Amino acid sequence: MGAGKTAARRRLPTRDDGADREIRAGEPGSIRTTKMGQRQRRQRPASGTELNPNPSAPAILLAEADSLLREGQAEDALPLALHALDTLRQATVHDTTNPPPPSNTLLLAALNTVAEINLSLGDAASARAHFLEAVSLDPSGLVPSSCQNGVGAAEKFLWLAQLSEKGGHESVEWFSRGAGVLRREIGAMGGKAGAGEEKGEEKEEEGEEEEEEGEEEMEKRKKLAEALCGIVEVYMTDLSWDPCAETQCERLVAEALLVAPGCAEPLQTLASVRISQMRMAEAREALRGSLAVWRDLGPEEGAVPDFATRISLARLLMEVGMEEEAVGVLERMVLEDDGSVEAWYLGGWCLYLLGEKQERKKRGEGNGIGEEDAMKDVNGDDEKDDLSTQSMISSREWLRQSLKLYEMVEYEDERLRNHATELVRELDGLFEEEREDEVDGGEEEEEEEEEEDGLGDQSEEEQEDEEMDDS
Repeated sequence: MGAGKTAARRRLPTRDDGADREIRAGEPGSIRTTKMGQRQRRQRPASGTELNPNPSAPAILLAEADSLLREGQAEDALPLALHALDTLRQATVHDTTNPPPPSNTLLLAALNTVAEINLSLGDAASARAHFLEAVSLDPSGLVPSSCQNGVGAAEKFLWLAQLSEKGGHESVEWFSRGAGVLRREIGAMGGKAGAGEEKGEEKEEEGEEEEEEGEEEMEKRKKLAEALCGIVEVYMTDLSWDPCAETQCERLVAEALLVAPGCAEPLQTLASVRISQMRMAEAREALRGSLAVWRDLGPEEGAVPDFATRISLARLLMEVGMEEEAVGVLERMVLEDDGSVEAWYLGGWCLYLLGEKQERKKRGEGNGIGEEDAMKDVNGDDEKDDLSTQSMISSREWLRQSLKLYEMVEYEDERLRNHATELVRELDGLFEEEREDEVDGGEEEEEEEEEEDGLGDQSEEEQEDEEMDDS
């Protein structure tokens, strides 16, 4: 596989209403939230749910913590979740039987909640420790999401795949365990649907149940496809040296496409594999298919990939020369979140590449157009002649915005900053040269006009002298 390929971003599983999070492949534990802005603290009454001593207090505290987490108030949620966890630890004896007893089930929910809060706060080590403890309570993933405060049975394994300090085969193992849980749940849901028909339930109730079950099954299929794509990314980065990497990638992508044919991410992952194989035409075809899934949908639609996945998509589009499509993706992203350093940087870089391509096309380079034909085309269309300049101007604006945000949010990616700075300097020099050329050109035109005016005056005087001589 292509070891030199730009490291892909893996998506961390999240709650439906939570903030999107992302982590760089090859940088275990490097977590940041993609939702920008200050958190607003919600005032809570002096008495009430806080530190309530009654037996139901842990469940109440977890519900409160979960609500705060969904609202983006992770700092407020953490003390409540930790108090609930401590209370449950004192009252619960660990039992590794499957499924665990009810007391351990509530403890499992507390561990998952505390882990997710720590992820929101950027504490990867603490999150990993709590997820590992959750795995010790439910090693086979048999406890359903309804018993885990809304967190699916597979989620803890998928999180640990992303948070693995070793990466490589350890990440593949965690992903595989999560995928195994999802396969089992999908199979069981299909069996239940069939059992309902055999029992002869009323058609109306059966239809409602099947619709709900169908939506839940589709969501699990999507998660399974994402887990399989996660394994592919590991093989393309950490395990690119493995002799079985290419075979594994082909097998996993094929399964992901079969499991979730209407999902954009498997097609995007397929494109990434094809790029590593230098099969660019097939990669472009896969990327067009991935875009077609969600491009015309609203931002809140479930089929729209999350922010991190679309960042990776923009990079792939740039790699295969689809700059216009990449700009379209990035323009939409900055409208959704104008505080993303990487989105502004990629947009600026992409516009720079697009400007270069437009300049080459204008000059007739690399497209089979002769120089004479190219000049005719340029002279006949002033707007087309100016496209490259417009792209370069926009490129500089995007890059300057990325550098401004870089300093504001104290972003940590020196390579990004250095490249953006280099491009801005190059563009500054380019526009400075153009201004000088315009000034020089204007002076030369004025001199030529003055010379022409002088010649015209001289010829009139000569004509008058000739007329006088003739008379």
